[in-house]
Amino acid sequence: MRFAANLSLLFTERPFPERFAAAAAAGFDAVEFLFPYGFPAETLAAELNANNLALALFNLPPGDWEAGERGIACLPGREAEFRAGVDRAIAYARALGNRRLHCMAGIVPPGLDRAMALETYVGNLRVAASACLDARLTLLVEPINTRDMPGYLMDRTTLAREVIGRVGAPNLRLQLDLYHAQISEGDLATRIRANADLTDHVQIAGVPDRHEPDSGEVHYPYLFEILATTGYDGFIGCEYRPRGRTEEGLGWLAAWRAGIDRSGLDRS
Repeated sequence: MRFAANLSLLFTERPFPERFAAAAAAGFDAVEFLFPYGFPAETLAAELNANNLALALFNLPPGDWEAGERGIACLPGREAEFRAGVDRAIAYARALGNRRLHCMAGIVPPGLDRAMALETYVGNLRVAASACLDARLTLLVEPINTRDMPGYLMDRTTLAREVIGRVGAPNLRLQLDLYHAQISEGDLATRIRANADLTDHVQIAGVPDRHEPDSGEVHYPYLFEILATTGYDGFIGCEYRPRGRTEEGLGWLAAWRAGIDRSGLDRS
């Protein structure tokens, strides 16, 4: 397993640019984050290079995050803004060297028919996937549970499979967040196996409190083994909220690595 620290949630005791060095010092080989747009791409690229870190992915612009928007891909009338955001994200990806972008679907506002939101989403994904294909990038969709994000359109892996099939783009894939999947659907081992053909990125957190993955109701070492049996060789994004200082809660990562060392097995 290759673990990527999500710098939007981890190492938040530090200013964002300082989190890259902290992640490298903690033993991570890669990072991810929600959005890079508050910083010049050159600044972030310098931090990645200085700390020898790969960048797993980040999100397309989400609309007005402070006002509660969580993506605009499903919102009719915002297509031009969405397409401008795709171009901006591709420019950042080229500068930062990552190959994956996640498109947040958005929250269906009151009064908007869900079927219309879904049609708008599919249309925008076709445009985004085409632009990403030209840029040799993979576009991802992620089901997010509606307990944490009420009204979010893309809420289940079954819907993700439907949407990916309708769009029909070879570079549109699944971002499987096991925290969200457990809350929305459960049966995670079956979910992993059933979606192995589409999964291009995985994220983890403890359930139900979204703390370290060694707490709560999900036994991640077992799921890592399931992922290995499916042939998954991508990143595991660590998108959780630490109970305290980030470094103090990384015992789960040390234990996993020690287990690999003791077994003598190479699961990279």
